[in-house]
Amino acid sequence: MKKITRKKHLEMKLQSIPTHPKPKVGLEQYTTPSVIASDLLWNASSLGDVEAMDIIDLGCGTGIFAIGSALLGANSSTGIDIDDDSVSLACEVSNKLKLDNVNFTCCDVCDFNGSVNADTVFQNPPFGSQRSADKGQDLKFVKKAIELNPEVLYSFHMASTEEFLIDYYQKNNLEISHIFRYKFPIPKIYEFHTKEKQDVDVIVIRAVL
Repeated sequence: MKKITRKKHLEMKLQSIPTHPKPKVGLEQYTTPSVIASDLLWNASSLGDVEAMDIIDLGCGTGIFAIGSALLGANSSTGIDIDDDSVSLACEVSNKLKLDNVNFTCCDVCDFNGSVNADTVFQNPPFGSQRSADKGQDLKFVKKAIELNPEVLYSFHMASTEEFLIDYYQKNNLEISHIFRYKFPIPKIYEFHTKEKQDVDVIVIRAVL
């Protein structure tokens, strides 16, 4: 597929990627909205972190960052997720778009052996914003990203933990160059949700390893 050269076209293409087919509360699965994914990917591309690079999308869900990276000219994109339903759907979308440089693997992110090289890692781990979530999952993702030794990491976190995260990143010798801020919509998809939609303040940290 021809490389996308306009942000709006990227967002429109990402809108065609379905949400998690069977959201699992234990995994705190929330699909990244196309408007947020396209904005982050566009910024990453403008910083030289996507085109001609090898990308890994940790906790890829239905593949929005892996697929989006490929659409922006990545050399290769690899998505990793523990949920087989989501990975199967990501593969279907990638095949429909005829993206032959995108691959998906179903496994626990913590068990990923890192056999694939990575220049840039994107990750949207469980925020820990819901009572059902396993607290600290985002830090497990950061640790795995450090193991993969990319040049750059883009990682989603709850904005309320920003001060702690800045300290954590610095202690792990990660240089924070940018912090992007978004209102992340949490839809009513689980039984314990009481609102049709709730916006959660999140940050995406761009760190140089």
